[in-house]
Amino acid sequence: MTSPRKTLTVFVGPSNTGKSYLAILIYALHRFFSGSVNYGIFWNAMPRELPQKTIDAIDEWAQQTFADKRVQGSLVLPPPVTDEIRSLLDAQGDLLGNEIIRCFGMDETSALVRKGNRKGSRVVFRRHVSNGSAPFEHALMVGTQGAKFKTTILAETPIRINVEEDATINYLHRMAVDFSSKAGRSHKERDSFVLETLQILSDPALAQLAGPLRVPASYLPADRTGIMHTHRVLLGSLLNRASQPGLRQGDPLPDLSGVVADFLKQLIELGDLAERRSNGADALAKRIEKAILTGSVQIKTSAMGYPLFFYKPDGWKTPLPLMNTSSMVSELAPVVLYLRHVVQLGETLIIEEPEAHLHPAMQVEFTRQIAALVQVGVRVIVTTHSEWVLEELGNIVRRSELPKARRKDIPKGEFALRSDQVGAWLFKQKMRPRGSVVEEIKLDEETGLYPTDYDDVSLALYNDSVGIFNRIQGSKAE
Repeated sequence: MTSPRKTLTVFVGPSNTGKSYLAILIYALHRFFSGSVNYGIFWNAMPRELPQKTIDAIDEWAQQTFADKRVQGSLVLPPPVTDEIRSLLDAQGDLLGNEIIRCFGMDETSALVRKGNRKGSRVVFRRHVSNGSAPFEHALMVGTQGAKFKTTILAETPIRINVEEDATINYLHRMAVDFSSKAGRSHKERDSFVLETLQILSDPALAQLAGPLRVPASYLPADRTGIMHTHRVLLGSLLNRASQPGLRQGDPLPDLSGVVADFLKQLIELGDLAERRSNGADALAKRIEKAILTGSVQIKTSAMGYPLFFYKPDGWKTPLPLMNTSSMVSELAPVVLYLRHVVQLGETLIIEEPEAHLHPAMQVEFTRQIAALVQVGVRVIVTTHSEWVLEELGNIVRRSELPKARRKDIPKGEFALRSDQVGAWLFKQKMRPRGSVVEEIKLDEETGLYPTDYDDVSLALYNDSVGIFNRIQGSKAE
């Protein structure tokens, strides 16, 4: 998983090594932990009854903590509360498993397990702190019987809530005062008070347990250009077939992965002009339009309330339908729309293959715009095969080594990210057992590049070119 400090994460490597699979898994985890799947992640799993020992411990702690005075600063949750929150989180395995297979577009969790592996797949992600330890560890086990989830909380690292940033603690204080003032409290009232205390504390506790996964994420799939061109036809087909059950039994609905379905859903929602929101990333959308598109992406609404997308080149009076524009415009149009109306500052944006349909010069410029997006507070994850993207990323990191005053004198000096903000991960094929190996790659201080296998490809092409040239020269000499 991405480190809390790595606000730009790059997955690079050969095809079929799992870059998109990991990106989709991260997206599914974001949807689950942010509440996009099930608002109030703990509420439905809250038990109707708790052990009497647990009720007594939580009730006593709540009364001592909240009834007499207002809590200030930070609040450390006691073991009984921590244990219950951990068990509630572990109980979400089925919901999490369902969201994962939905995002991948599969019918069951067993389809995610590598062929021949009877034990299943285990994914572990940790919540790191500044000293490098891992106080929270979440383990997801995906197998033929579904998904199991287990959270480990080290005893020496308790869950801590910042009271000043959480208004619900004030409500808990008032509730505790009212409850303690009652004489002859019934067991039912006591149980209800303890359960509501757990419900109130669970949400801020989840924010600490899940870390960056707690914020919403948006996913721009690799085939977004085709979807932008055909979304009306695809949606019309889905609605037409869904409204005629039994008439086309031999013609099933097309399968869509969750990331593609979510992308389509976002496009449809953009048609409601009254609900479209403008946010802090809108300035970045305008920068992409100016620096790369040299025109603006526009939305118009049909009489049926359906969104119609257009591109208006600079200086033109009449915009073009998006389907009549270049693939570059269609590729970047959803990026502009997401930055303008979907992605909020502090959230995560996942972009597959940002280099698709872009000239190398535009790949470099788009990489700079991604860096600018990170600078304003959006966490970004990209998968790429582009050496141009990686080379410019190296320049972006190297620029940060210069004082701000010195950056003004160099081209594009405003695009700079520290090395601890950027994480690059190389995916490589592994033959025995068959699969992939993922390792972090560091920026080479001498070359200013992230080491990949791109140089091997360039060298092989050069050697082929030399060999061909020598044969041509030899043929002429005969």
